[in-house]
Amino acid sequence: MATITSAAVTAVTAPFNTSPAYSGTFIPTVWSSKLNVKFYAATTFGDISNTNWEGEIKSMGDKVIINNIPTITINTYTIGSSLAYEVPTPNTIELQIDKAYYFGVNVSDVLEYQAKPELMDMFTGDASNQMKIRVDTECFQNCIPGTAHASNLGATAGVISAAYDLGTDLAPVTLTASNILAKITAMASVLDEQNVPESDRYLVISPYERNLLMQSNLAQAQFMGDSSSILRNGKIGTIDRFTVYVSNLVPAAAAGKDYAYPTAGTVSSALKRHMVIAGHKSALTFASQINKVEHLPNPTDFGQLVRGLIVYGRKTVKSEALVTMQVAG
Repeated sequence: MATITSAAVTAVTAPFNTSPAYSGTFIPTVWSSKLNVKFYAATTFGDISNTNWEGEIKSMGDKVIINNIPTITINTYTIGSSLAYEVPTPNTIELQIDKAYYFGVNVSDVLEYQAKPELMDMFTGDASNQMKIRVDTECFQNCIPGTAHASNLGATAGVISAAYDLGTDLAPVTLTASNILAKITAMASVLDEQNVPESDRYLVISPYERNLLMQSNLAQAQFMGDSSSILRNGKIGTIDRFTVYVSNLVPAAAAGKDYAYPTAGTVSSALKRHMVIAGHKSALTFASQINKVEHLPNPTDFGQLVRGLIVYGRKTVKSEALVTMQVAG
């Protein structure tokens, strides 16, 4: 059995005192279903990854064994020659469900839920948003860095051509409005050289890159492929087969490899480093489950205590379908 590797927790409180005192019946099933729906709608990492093995989660500490399809050898045939046979040996990847966060809410003397549904919506919405931030932060910072294929990053990216400079720790790419599109298409070409499918590709950028895009030719809605407003999960449109997301949680510089921000009013390439991420949904797997949402009477006051637990696991399972670019900005 795996153990919880993250000691951090999310605690959400609701210090409400209302009159008359609450006297109705609390509905715990509403919490479970509404929180699950809201959490998925707001999660960027969950949107760019697959959930192929999520149904196999049962409880904290579960381990899912993922079988990779073996590569079959193709031999040259000669008439009259003996045929060679191989025994396929698939390799496996272990997906540990070993991360967990919780929330706790004191629903004390609130008005009847059936008469004030927006109150429960507020609790549920905030709890799900805080869960999103904690889970997305952990996944982006700890799952992606260092897990892309060796030919999908660095100054000589491209498994065939080695022709694309996607930056390194100490020599990050400086993006501008004039070169950002070329760098994005370079990331697409890196995936092309790995024979990654064109559908279900994504690009995750920071607000810094989004601002550069808005100054480029893609400022026009028809180029972005989506004239609607940005969704809660940060999806803003499409560029060169990429569905584009904006996130403040993209991985930052590694310890000791940070860059100082330039002096106000000046332009400098010595900016804080972070990652731009591109890939296919097959690259990352994410499995989560709201294991328990329960209520119990407050032993020291009138009202109810509500608490929820989420357990999840995440892993890069196809490194060749993930591309990272080190960016100064």
